[in-house]
Amino acid sequence: MDVGARLKTIRKLKGLSQRELAKRAGVTNSTISMIEKNSVSPSVSSLKKVLAGIPMSLVEFFAVEAPADQPRKVVYRTGELLDIGSNEVIMQLVGKDHPDRSLSFLRETYPPAADTGPDMLSHQGEEAGIVVQGRLELTVGAEIHVLDTGDSYYFESSQPHRFNNPFDEPCVLISATTPANF
Repeated sequence: MDVGARLKTIRKLKGLSQRELAKRAGVTNSTISMIEKNSVSPSVSSLKKVLAGIPMSLVEFFAVEAPADQPRKVVYRTGELLDIGSNEVIMQLVGKDHPDRSLSFLRETYPPAADTGPDMLSHQGEEAGIVVQGRLELTVGAEIHVLDTGDSYYFESSQPHRFNNPFDEPCVLISATTPANF
């Protein structure tokens, strides 16, 4: 998916200039311009910050509307999961077209040296996850935790947090957040 072109189209549909979106999102005009030109690939946290200026969630940004007359989907095959990741992080959302979701359920893959970006994430709700392969460094507040395969976490999402894989092998985790902010 062309993130830059999509952002530009949505920004224009909402009647926002690059300057106005940058002001609302708390970023520079050049940041919006570089994303729209695909000069940079924003991190998950950076894209969420920009989309908050619209306002729009990552799911709304990436999702393709499902026709309203189709029955509600129950099973999602591997190729049907919506990739809402950014940079090198792969975040696959389960239930992308489920209306009024109250949680986000994700399969996340962090290749070696991948992370959620330099900015700490923070939002309302709770997060939980379990590492199913590899190792992961989780920062919550001022504490850094190293999780191995089988380890899990649970915290209030209002605490500043960040995910990082400084290790030599990919890390795969299954996570959930409330409310559904993806």
